[in-house]
Amino acid sequence: MPVAAQNRLKSAQQDQSVGWALASLSLATLLSSLGTSIASVGLPSLMQAFGASFQAVQWVVLAYLLAITTLIVSAGRLADMFGRRPLLLGGIALFTAASVLCGLAPTLWLLIAARAVQGLGAALMMALTLAFVAETVSKERTGSAMGLLGAMSAIGTTLGPSLGGLLIAGLSWRAIFLVNVPLGILTFALAWRALPASKKNAQTAQGKFDAMGTVLLALTLAAYALAMTLGRGNFGPLNIGLLAATSTGIILFGVAQRNAKSPLIQLASFRDPRLSISLAMNVIVATVMMATLVVAPFYLSRGLGLDAAMVGVVLSTGPLVSALSALLAGRLADRFGASRMMVAGLLGLATGTFLLSLAMTQLGIASYVVPITVTCFGYALFQTSNNAAVMSGVGAGERGVISGLLNLSRNLGLITGASMMGAIFAIASAKEQQGVGQQLLSSEAAARGMQVTFQTATALALVALVLALLSARVAGRLEPNVS
Repeated sequence: MPVAAQNRLKSAQQDQSVGWALASLSLATLLSSLGTSIASVGLPSLMQAFGASFQAVQWVVLAYLLAITTLIVSAGRLADMFGRRPLLLGGIALFTAASVLCGLAPTLWLLIAARAVQGLGAALMMALTLAFVAETVSKERTGSAMGLLGAMSAIGTTLGPSLGGLLIAGLSWRAIFLVNVPLGILTFALAWRALPASKKNAQTAQGKFDAMGTVLLALTLAAYALAMTLGRGNFGPLNIGLLAATSTGIILFGVAQRNAKSPLIQLASFRDPRLSISLAMNVIVATVMMATLVVAPFYLSRGLGLDAAMVGVVLSTGPLVSALSALLAGRLADRFGASRMMVAGLLGLATGTFLLSLAMTQLGIASYVVPITVTCFGYALFQTSNNAAVMSGVGAGERGVISGLLNLSRNLGLITGASMMGAIFAIASAKEQQGVGQQLLSSEAAARGMQVTFQTATALALVALVLALLSARVAGRLEPNVS
C-alpha cells in the first residue's frame, strides 16, 4: 500500500477513535446534567409519596449538588494521581449504581443518601470530561470539542423537566432515577471501549493524597453552599454562622495547602493571572445566568400572565439556544481564538441582560424570548471559549484539578446566584407591592423585580467583560514567552 494511502487510513482511524471517545464523554456530560435537572420536577410527587414537607424533599436536590460542589476538586486530583480513565469509569459505574438505589429507595432519607452517592459519581464525570478533551483532541479542535460538551450539558438541562414530567405521569417518581440506568450502562460501555489509558504524571503519581486538605475544602464548600441555600435568601443567624465558618475554613485550607507535601491544589497555580481571571469570570457569569432560572418564571407567570404550561415552553428557549449555540461557539473559538470569543460572548451576555432589564411587558412573550436568545448565545460563546482557553494551556499533571476548579467555580456561581438574585428580586418586587399584600405578586411588582435583578446582572456581566479584556491583554503579553 502506498505511503499516502497508509497515512490517510491511519488518520481516518484516529478520527474514528476520537469520535467514539467524544461520544462517551458527551454521554457522561448528559448524564450529570440530567441528574441535576430531572429531580426538581419530581419534588411534589416525593412530598406526596413520603408524606414529607418541601423543606425535607428539597434535600433530594441539595444532596446531589452539595456532593458535586464539595468533591469535584478532590475527584480531579485523584484522577491526576491514579489515572483519568479508571476514575471516570468508576464515576460512571457509581452514578449508575446509585441511580438504581434512588429508584428503589423505600424511605426519603435513604433516597437522599443515594442522591449524595450519585452526586459523587457525577463529580467524577464532570471533573474528568473536560480533562479528557485536552488528552484526546488536538489543540486546534479543542474549542469544537468543548462546544459539543456544552451542548450536551444544555440538552440535559433542557430535557430533564420535560422527560421527568412524562415519566412521572406515565410510571412513577422512581422512573426519573431508573431512566439513568440504561444510559449509564451505555456510557460505561462506550467509555470502556473508546477512552485511551491516561498517562500518569510522575510528580503527581508519586505524591500522597491530601486527606486533610480534602476534608477542609469539602467542609468549607459545604458551609458556603448551605449558607447560600438555607432560608432561600433570607439570611438569619444560621446563615451568618455558616459564612463565618466558610471564612475560617478558607484560612485553614490555605495554611494546610502551604504546609502539605502533596497539596490538593497548588496555590502557585493562582499566580497565573489568566487562570485566576478565568475562574473569577466563571463565577460571575454563572451568577448572572442563575437569574434567568430564578426570576424568569415569576416574570412570565405574574408579569405576562402565562399559564404553567406556557411558562415551561417559554423557559425552554434559553437552554435550547445554549445547546444549539455551543456547537457553533466551539468552531468560532477554534477559528478566531478563545480570547476574542470570550470578549464577544460577554458583550452578547451584557446586551441580553440589559434588554431583559427593560422588562417591557407590553411586548408580551417577545420581551423575554428575544433578550434570552441573545443572553444564552453570549453565554454559550463565553463558556466554550473560556473552557477551551484554560484546558488547552494546562499541563498533563494538572488537568484533573483544573477541570475540577472550572466546574467548581461554575457551581459556586450558580449557588450564589440562586440566593443573591432571588433576594434582589424579592426586595425589589416587595417595594412595588407596598400596601397591596404579598399573597399574589402583581404584574407591576414582577416587572419591577425583573428590571432591578437584571440591572444588577448587567453590571456583573460588564465586570466580567472588563476581566476578559484584561485577560486578553495578559495573554498577549505572555505569548512571546510561550513561543
